[in-house]
Amino acid sequence: MEPLYDNPTFFDKYSQMYRSQHGLAGAGEWPSLQPLLPDFTGKRVLDLGCGYGWHCSYAAQQGAAYVLGIDNSQRMLEVAKAKNNAPEIQYRRASIDQLSLPEESFDVVFSSLAIHYLPDYPGLVEQVKSWLVPGGDFVFSVEHPIFTAQGPQDWVYGPKGEILHFPVDNYFYEGEREAVFLGEKMVKYHRTLTTYLDTLLQKGFSLKRVVEPQPPQSMMNLPGMQDEMRRPMMLLVAAEKR
Repeated sequence: MEPLYDNPTFFDKYSQMYRSQHGLAGAGEWPSLQPLLPDFTGKRVLDLGCGYGWHCSYAAQQGAAYVLGIDNSQRMLEVAKAKNNAPEIQYRRASIDQLSLPEESFDVVFSSLAIHYLPDYPGLVEQVKSWLVPGGDFVFSVEHPIFTAQGPQDWVYGPKGEILHFPVDNYFYEGEREAVFLGEKMVKYHRTLTTYLDTLLQKGFSLKRVVEPQPPQSMMNLPGMQDEMRRPMMLLVAAEKR
């Protein structure tokens, strides 16, 4: 089955997003995410779901010795190679949950807004642990459990189209959710905050930071951004392999 991000219509819509056009500077969570990242100097870095390769490029610019960007979308990788290429970066088309890599071959594993597309989170954590050296860093962002719980990921509106509130329902029933993004239906996986954090602790990681990012003041003038203060959309986690 063709990845949704390889669908020409969907990909064209995605390419018009503010964050797609402005890179890390256009990502509302970046001011909160950047401080969670480790020192990349001389490190081997794995980016799971690298998309346009913005984070791969950042790691290379910060002195990473080697960066491997993984994505299952050919269109994404083509843009990444055009926009964010450097001698230290290698891109590979693969599904994250089918990825096979040597044990202890990376110092840092990073993932931005990709893990909520995967059905087996505990299995992924096991894999990441095997890929990391002892003391290695695992930093990732996902859609917040409050955002994924109910499913459609849209506000509840009043009779005049005004936003009333954001629905949270079936929180403790983990699993598939059908969401709509850029007008297209897609499957995401809802997990509780306990699952995201306690799984890391049970699988041999130590938590370093947990952040629910707020939109930066510099973006408050963008359409809809002020409403992002009404509920969390993302969860940022930094962990270390014990």
